[in-house]
Amino acid sequence: MGIFSEIKQRALAPTPPFFKKLKRIGLVVAAVGTAVLTAPGSVPAALLLWAGHAVTAGTILVTITQLTVDENQLEEEDASLTY
Repeated sequence: MGIFSEIKQRALAPTPPFFKKLKRIGLVVAAVGTAVLTAPGSVPAALLLWAGHAVTAGTILVTITQLTVDENQLEEEDASLTY
């Protein structure tokens, strides 16, 4: 199995509930950072620096949580498909 097909399989597999919550938190952090970066007018440099880091951290958090697999639910789905 190639690395790309394994990543695709993990991305499409069910995610555990805890990591779903972390994914939402990452999306909010990235969205707030993006909102600050695109805000009209004068924004302090320290806030822009924080916003850039928030976008990066949120994006990484979402990516990692998306590739986390709920093995129990995956096994149940596999068992229900094969008789």
